[in-house]
Amino acid sequence: MGDLGNSTVDFHPKKPGMDKGDHEGDFGVTVEELSSLMELRGPEALQKIQENYTDTETLCHRLKTSPADGLSDNPADLEKRRQVFGMNFIPPKKPKTFLQLVWEALQDVTLIILEIAAIISLGLSFYQPPGGDSEACGNVSSGAEDEGEAEAGWIEGAAILLSVLCVVLVTAFNDWSKEKQFRGLQSRIEQEQRFAVVRNGTVIQIPVAEIVVGDIAQIKYGDLLPADGVLIQGNDLKIDESSLTGESDHVRKSIAKDPMLLSGTHVMEGSGKMVVTAVGVNSQTGIIFTLLGAGEMEEEKKDCKKEVNSNSSTQFPSVEAKEHNIINAKKQDEAVAMEMQPLKSAEGGEVEEKEKKKASVPKKEKSVLQGKLTKLAVQIGKAGLVMSAITVIILMLYFVIETFVIQGMTWLTECTPIYVQYFVKFFIIGVTVLVVAVPEGLPLAVTISLAYSVKKMMKDNNLVRHLDACETMGNATAICSDKTGTLTTNRMTVVQIYIGDQLFREIPRPDQINPKIVELITSAIAVNCAYTSKIMAADKEGGLPKQVGNKTECALLGLVLDLKQEYQAVREQIPEEKLYKVYTFNSVRKSMSTVIQMPDGSFRLYSKGASEILLKKCSFVLGRDGEARAFRPRDKDEMVKKVIEPMACNGLRTICIAYRELPADPMPDWDNETDIVSNLICITVVGIEDPVRAEVPEAIRKCQRAGITVRMVTGDNINTARAIAAKCGIIHPGDDFLCMEGKEFNRRIRNEKGEIEQELIDKVWPKLRVLARSSPTDKHTLVKGIIDSTILEQRQVVAVTGDGTNDGPALKKADVGFAMGIAGTDVAKEASDIILTDDNFSSIVKAVMWGRNVYDSISKFLQFQLTVNVVAVIVAFTGACITQDSPLKAVQMLWVNLIMDTFASLALATEPPTEALLLRKPYGRNNPLISRTMMKNILGHAVFQLIIIFTLLFVGEKIFDIDSGRNAPLHSPPSEHYTIIFNTFVLMQLFNEINARKIHGERNVFDGIFSNPIFCSIVLGTFAIQIVIVQFGGKPFSCSPLNVEQWLWCLFVGMGELIWGQVIASVPTHQLKCLKEAGHGPDPDEIMDEDLAEDEDEIDHAERELRRGQILWFRGLNRIQTQMEVVSTFKRSGSFQGAVRRRSSVLSQLHDVTNNSTPSHVVLSTANATGAPGSESLHSVNGTS
Repeated sequence: MGDLGNSTVDFHPKKPGMDKGDHEGDFGVTVEELSSLMELRGPEALQKIQENYTDTETLCHRLKTSPADGLSDNPADLEKRRQVFGMNFIPPKKPKTFLQLVWEALQDVTLIILEIAAIISLGLSFYQPPGGDSEACGNVSSGAEDEGEAEAGWIEGAAILLSVLCVVLVTAFNDWSKEKQFRGLQSRIEQEQRFAVVRNGTVIQIPVAEIVVGDIAQIKYGDLLPADGVLIQGNDLKIDESSLTGESDHVRKSIAKDPMLLSGTHVMEGSGKMVVTAVGVNSQTGIIFTLLGAGEMEEEKKDCKKEVNSNSSTQFPSVEAKEHNIINAKKQDEAVAMEMQPLKSAEGGEVEEKEKKKASVPKKEKSVLQGKLTKLAVQIGKAGLVMSAITVIILMLYFVIETFVIQGMTWLTECTPIYVQYFVKFFIIGVTVLVVAVPEGLPLAVTISLAYSVKKMMKDNNLVRHLDACETMGNATAICSDKTGTLTTNRMTVVQIYIGDQLFREIPRPDQINPKIVELITSAIAVNCAYTSKIMAADKEGGLPKQVGNKTECALLGLVLDLKQEYQAVREQIPEEKLYKVYTFNSVRKSMSTVIQMPDGSFRLYSKGASEILLKKCSFVLGRDGEARAFRPRDKDEMVKKVIEPMACNGLRTICIAYRELPADPMPDWDNETDIVSNLICITVVGIEDPVRAEVPEAIRKCQRAGITVRMVTGDNINTARAIAAKCGIIHPGDDFLCMEGKEFNRRIRNEKGEIEQELIDKVWPKLRVLARSSPTDKHTLVKGIIDSTILEQRQVVAVTGDGTNDGPALKKADVGFAMGIAGTDVAKEASDIILTDDNFSSIVKAVMWGRNVYDSISKFLQFQLTVNVVAVIVAFTGACITQDSPLKAVQMLWVNLIMDTFASLALATEPPTEALLLRKPYGRNNPLISRTMMKNILGHAVFQLIIIFTLLFVGEKIFDIDSGRNAPLHSPPSEHYTIIFNTFVLMQLFNEINARKIHGERNVFDGIFSNPIFCSIVLGTFAIQIVIVQFGGKPFSCSPLNVEQWLWCLFVGMGELIWGQVIASVPTHQLKCLKEAGHGPDPDEIMDEDLAEDEDEIDHAERELRRGQILWFRGLNRIQTQMEVVSTFKRSGSFQGAVRRRSSVLSQLHDVTNNSTPSHVVLSTANATGAPGSESLHSVNGTS
């Protein structure tokens, strides 16, 4: 039935929605029928399947697929399915164009002020006062009449506009490349998501985008469903549908009661197979996106809808239906496609999405660095504003007093334009001071540094999902790590076995064990392991066999092969469909049981699980002869002492395998699990070894040296955990540490009422190193307890690793969540900030290194930037006050600004990290950005530069024997004097940039300079451009060419910076008590205020990721407003009832959309606004969509 004429189907590519009448493309079912089927749940759905298809078997038959063998791999057939039923992706949102980014960069306030000033200056420079005696205006205009100079007045304005353009283009280009990088990252995350489907009878992993309708998909615990489907075989399946319905309870799915599975939902327990019935824009998630206008088509259609709506509501449905098809067709044709990723970025425009998110609902705490930088930038900006205002006022007052009081002039109307020109010149000087004072390069430096790090971290197996996680990682003080797979290789093998009253230290030969027991153990393992776990032949000759699926189960299957038995033969005899009942593994049960029906009608239950848990349920044990004998509590204790504890102390995981016979009459009550899984007969206890990764002990040593505490949180037995922790170096003999089990941990941190108390946690966590037999809740409690703790003066920054679905809450709560790229479930990856593509703990150490490097790069940049700021502002200010003209002109200032901001941020933000970063303790959250040493460097260099520049300004003309440039009239030609000042200033910055490479007072500033080609090329490039500007810049740059001697003096003074740097390094910092640090993080109460103001709904950044279904609403709220009318028209029109029903489940949450006249405020109160666990009540969302 599998190939049912698949290959002979003739191939008609058809657009969806072209042929409504007949069944599409020879399939026995249409897209519409399938999507109307997928809107139903539970009994309704079953009824519909019975009415239309009699059963799921027939549905598969109509879709030309076989429940057992899946689709054939015939490309023509797959292509045809894509044509008829659509492809499995949702078209992305278009990225912002370069022009849009330019427009955004132009919105900067300082730039706007500069543009206005430049335009006024331009306009006035073309104004010629009516001939006659300009002497009347005083000596104001003298000297301005040098021939040709008056005409050159426009140059300054034009040059300012040009430099503004430069700044804008650079900013826009940076944003553009950032967005491009982010999309690249996004698509990489998406390509990595693969799903298991059955084709030609074999299970293969294919990228999610290649799934087609009719595929038989295998679903298991931890999956994120990529498409809609109908269950055709399931074991104990429970689904979390909260992303679509908002209900936090897990929904049981079974063929008999509710077989409907929806895309974007999470498998929380169990396993099964489903036939895919809807993909891409036709799936439930896709429909929501369409309703929210993920494709921009609807935007254009709205006006036409409204007109149609007003003319007549009767013709509307058909128009809407046509539009619906056009939209769908267009969407599916759209070339830029985006894989169906229901909960990740379902639109590529993640960057702006992120920006929006940041704007609308901040993460509970800003990233450490952002908080400090924002605060610092605001402080500097305010200071700059004050300075520039004072400069302008002083200049104007001086001019007015000089002209009208001292010279006693009267204000003549014909002189007004000349006076105004002066005022504009003063205004431009003021703005220039402001431009130099405001460090707009800060955000740029952060972006460049983070983007650069993220790109490089990919090579170190860290896939960063949230940019700020990278920098937060540098501050980490604690890491709570899983054991299996992260610290260990996750390649498990059975090395010891207790069977038939004997303990074998290595795997016995089959003839050493009773054949009856061997047969039992073979079927117990073969049947009671997920059928997706198997052992394949090695990839390379002589390599180890490949373990596919759950590694613990693979170890057991390996044991069967070692006993020279075949587990595959048993599975062929009892295929998965014949399993009577499966109690799948979860973190509460810590065991898995499977029931099969024997030929005589009776039942047999096989069970495997953590030995100390399963042994409690055993009443019998198999002796050497293969017969069961009573297993008394005394025997149990002895077994624990003699078998389990010695195994565990060698770092082995112990697993018990047991079985039980159940009668067919009376029929057992399968829902009463405690009764069924009891009175078991123990077959064997095995010890499984999972060796520690070779590189882990060294990585942990590095962490400890770097001041990071590593804690191990595992579900394993306490003895196993302690043994592994000792091997890794997490605990050392003789240290004062705690190792405890989850039960004990809970007992210690809860008060009499059973509530968790922070003081009690504070007594436990500082010494806790190993938490064994812990549940996911324990992990979450521990992480939360450490983060909320106030006993140390530094707030702890916690990183957590996790791979299971149940690790989600802890990963979200942590400052940085690491998910495993190989072993991790989709749910864990969703909740994480960084994905470890090689599942290796030592990659975390790399992340710490990069994070610290980001922090240092930004400090280096700050040290450089602030020196320039201080000097430039003071020079412009004092120069203006004493000589009525800034020694550094507006255009020169903009060039300096470009060097210090854009180029320096590139040069200093791309320094590669070194191992030395791991030799110091973390900075901590409240540590200032600018340490005392940095403050010493900034002020020290500023003093040097100011002395040089003021010397040049006031006695420079005597030193160099040139004309003085002071008190030059309006529009006078550039002087050599001021050119020398400008040139010396820039060269001092260039050499100081080399000093800025070290921020901890190191002497050798050239250390490792050649390992950063970007830095070298930028310094040399800036120098080359500086020569061009001075020699050929002329009027626009207010420069006059210098001779060789003058150049050499400028260079000599510039190099003085390096020598001066050594002098400063010799001054011990601790003697300078007067120095203040700057750039502390925001105070806790400030954070609180911000939070209360902006974060009323308290939706954590990560919860947003998981509640994407609800979040979709915010995004589209404004659009929904206009579309509510459309929906109401739907309701009035009979023919499109289906569309309404399809959305009713989703719209039920919107039962309270108040249609305000302004579409920026929508009140949304969800159906479960009572605050049920796991549900957020979202009361008012102010235009944050």
